[in-house]
Amino acid sequence: MTKSAHSLSLILPLGTGMIVSFASSYYLLGVMAEPVAAATGATTHQLFAALSGAFFIAACSSMVSGKWIDRRGGREVLVAAALMLAAALAILAFAQTAIMAFVGVLALGFGMGVGFYAPANALLVSVCGMEAKKPITAVSLMGACGGAIGWPLTLGLIEWLGWRGACGVWALAHLLVCIPLYHFCLPKGAVGVTIDQAAAAPVRWDRRMVQMALLFAGAWWVATACAAQLPRLMQALGLSPAGAAMAASAMALSAIAMRVLALLAPPKASPLHTVRLATLLHPAGVVIAMVGGKAASVAVALGQGAGNGLLSVASGVLPLHVFGKENYGQRQVAILLLARFVQAIAPLSFGLALDRSAGFALGLTSAVCLAMFALTLGLERKGAIASRIVARDRA
Repeated sequence: MTKSAHSLSLILPLGTGMIVSFASSYYLLGVMAEPVAAATGATTHQLFAALSGAFFIAACSSMVSGKWIDRRGGREVLVAAALMLAAALAILAFAQTAIMAFVGVLALGFGMGVGFYAPANALLVSVCGMEAKKPITAVSLMGACGGAIGWPLTLGLIEWLGWRGACGVWALAHLLVCIPLYHFCLPKGAVGVTIDQAAAAPVRWDRRMVQMALLFAGAWWVATACAAQLPRLMQALGLSPAGAAMAASAMALSAIAMRVLALLAPPKASPLHTVRLATLLHPAGVVIAMVGGKAASVAVALGQGAGNGLLSVASGVLPLHVFGKENYGQRQVAILLLARFVQAIAPLSFGLALDRSAGFALGLTSAVCLAMFALTLGLERKGAIASRIVARDRA
């Protein structure tokens, strides 16, 4: 089997799993909150509060998944995550009371914390090594379709089978689609990675890891805040509800488009340069909207979508580029741990800023993005600075 064919044989099952996982958890309440609330006696605000709780659970459960990924490989972890998500969806499907609905939503956090991109990226790194950047980008591109595909599909399932039936279908998708794909199509164990004493040791934090943790915490705060509050933000900028919905679609499409461009980029393109560009796209959109007024307000959505599309890929690629493949699973989980906690408070904190004014909220998100740009300074790969000095001296 050629290298490209081998990569494709991994990308398709991993990407399919990411679509199902995101659609049935992260994006689920976007269309299911109202019917669940009406049937169980909960309120939509309470259900979204439970989703914030699920993000906290995801952050906590991710703390134990890094070594598991490095020692046992991504396949085992992905299968476990699929079982956790299927169980949570089953609890939600049979919920008769508000408390049981909260339990079902909270239980989604365990699958989100253990699964999603971390084990998929680690498996690709274990198989492809430093050449995993393109496969990671491809899987991220497919995962981005979780919302674009998941929202209309979940809505259609609700209209056909009711919300309980929709939860049941997603649970069966994990059991009958994702788990067989993982089991039969993915390699067993930590393929291509030798777990010696050095690799088994805990990851040691250094300045660059701290910078990356703060960088992606800022990125996830802005991304989650804008995703949760975008319709309200767009209306505050003067758009109608229909225009705000179109802006939300534009944000999703721009995120997917930038992932496609990242996939088509030359193999030697530096992910660090890509990250720096990504941090500036949201502030650029804000400036255009402030100058152009209501007619140009969609630039905020386009800039945020484009920047988030590139940063989502970078969360998997940049640690590999800077630190290499040793302890990749542990290191990526450690770097993104703060981002997972920050994600949980993003909708509420951004909502409070938006209550003050749209300009204040966008000024805050732009300031965070500019701070993220500053955090990219000094993130050169090991030996990169020395190599440049040697090359300069030789010249």
